[in-house]
Amino acid sequence: MANTASAKKMTRKIEKRTAVNRSRRSRMRTFVRKVEEAIATGNQQDALAALRAAEPEMMRAAQHGIVHKNNASRKVSRLAARVKALAA
Repeated sequence: MANTASAKKMTRKIEKRTAVNRSRRSRMRTFVRKVEEAIATGNQQDALAALRAAEPEMMRAAQHGIVHKNNASRKVSRLAARVKALAA
């Protein structure tokens, strides 16, 4: 348990930051799930639209430190490849 005033303040700040980060991570996962569902249906137009909405959301999460930049880039790349494969 925090004893000093500064430690107590840091605890409060961490709780707030954790709530924001949890929300951002959940939002990112929701967008990714929409792309996954569109890919599963086999409709490339829907999948492409979902990917275009998800990509900036994932990169924004990377900018805020929710996920690593390379992690977000890898996910976008793999989703894009799967969407592209629907055309074939």
